[in-house]
Amino acid sequence: MKIKQIAFLAAIVVASTTACKKSKVEPVVPTPPVTPTPTTPTVSRADLSRDSIFLYAKEIYYWNEKLPTYEVFNPRKYTSYSSNLDNYEQELFEIASYSSNKYDVAKNAGVYQNYPKYSYIEDRANKNPTASINAKASVDLEGNGNDVGIRFAIFTYSNDPGYLFYVGGVYENSPAEKAGMKRGDLITKINGTSFGVNYNGEVSALNAALGSSKMTIEGVKGDGSAFSYTLDKTVFKSSPIYKTKVITAGTKKVGYISYARFSSAANSETALTTAFNDFAAQGVTDLIVDFRYNGGGYVSTAEHLINLIAPSSVSGVMFAEHFNATMQSGNAKILANQPLLDANDKVQYRNGKMVTYADVQYTVAANTASFEKKGNLTNVTNVVFLVSGNTASASELVINSLKPHMKVSLVGRATYGKPIGFFPITIENKYDVYLSLFETKNSLGEGGYYDGIPVNVSTSELVSNAANNIFNKMYDFGDANDGLIKAALGIIAPGVVVTSQARVASTNFTGKRMIATDQNSSSELLDNEFKGMIENRLKPRN
Repeated sequence: MKIKQIAFLAAIVVASTTACKKSKVEPVVPTPPVTPTPTTPTVSRADLSRDSIFLYAKEIYYWNEKLPTYEVFNPRKYTSYSSNLDNYEQELFEIASYSSNKYDVAKNAGVYQNYPKYSYIEDRANKNPTASINAKASVDLEGNGNDVGIRFAIFTYSNDPGYLFYVGGVYENSPAEKAGMKRGDLITKINGTSFGVNYNGEVSALNAALGSSKMTIEGVKGDGSAFSYTLDKTVFKSSPIYKTKVITAGTKKVGYISYARFSSAANSETALTTAFNDFAAQGVTDLIVDFRYNGGGYVSTAEHLINLIAPSSVSGVMFAEHFNATMQSGNAKILANQPLLDANDKVQYRNGKMVTYADVQYTVAANTASFEKKGNLTNVTNVVFLVSGNTASASELVINSLKPHMKVSLVGRATYGKPIGFFPITIENKYDVYLSLFETKNSLGEGGYYDGIPVNVSTSELVSNAANNIFNKMYDFGDANDGLIKAALGIIAPGVVVTSQARVASTNFTGKRMIATDQNSSSELLDNEFKGMIENRLKPRN
């Protein structure tokens, strides 16, 4: 009986224990979160290029200390345009806007524009105009042209919507030269459309007409006779010299040279040396150098011209290039990505290693040029430069470098104002980026002419004489009646009247008895010449 009671009690305990277990709430174990597999953000080739433009600027741009951090600048945000090149140009403009006093931002009539004044980028496929029309130059720095061969010039009136549309220059070997066109020809029609009545109203049509591959150009020559020429755009090779001449002014023999661009050594140096040796043979005592349409080019060619002009007595420092502090200290490490090409555009190697722009020394001492007389013209101490708003870069370098060493005078209008130079940075193996990299200063440490070099005599190249019914006449290069040449001769030989042999006919072709202004002669529409100063003399440190 007792055994049965114990068994019964055990059964109750087991039952109770089982009941307690069933009523207990089991803890809920949370499911661990699923961590997604990391993925690399999609980065386009264009994004990397936008990065590159900024990162290069951060180290080598002349005003690099003004630039913000990468995060603040955010180069990948420049995607507004469908074209990569347009987006890169937008980014480059933003970089330029950080320059000191906005020196690198273009201005028109004192108003800042939405594009850089100095820095720019170009598609390498369009670098040579024999391949396509280059918006930066109708004739490139190798002397290659691919158009009809006219350097146009436009002049407006201050109180009238009309304007004068002139042939400002004709390139050697071009269709225009072969047809017989000359500087001073007044254009009135292109492809049957009349121009000259209202500049603002006709500028779009004029721009379209100038882009034509075939042009029928009509107008009036300097002698009053009508002309009509049909010209086809074609490839040609042109000399950088418009004209040379020796002008007798009393007892003075004045050597005149009109120089279009500081093209490569192969295109320029022999032609320049020949011209100056001819001046020496003719006993030239003074010089007039016509830079009115010269926007610059290679520093090496500018150095050569300086050595041709300077008297043999001049020695010492010619000019120096000043890079930013990062460059001068050798800390622009990003330049190791840019090969330093030789004169034939070939990659160089030293001890089995590719030579890059990081191997160049950028100190002032290492980038100082000295005088080394060239040519046979050895004793000229007086030079007058003819200049305009189109005179830039390498042209200004020549003027500024000679000022401490001989008598230098300027006639015309203030120059463009570009003491800044550069060398190309290549991205994608497709684009060349020209960031403002260095400022040039002469032997006295003078530079900084960002607003242009002022003139000694301010005058227009157009000539008017109301008594003879002559209004706004343009003369050919080298003609003593040209407005700028006449003023220059007045400096060289005061009181001496020099005229050309040609009879001056009435030139009031428009019937307007008013004087035109040359303030628009450097308008963007017509001024498609290269403006820049390219450093092509860099060598790796020993």
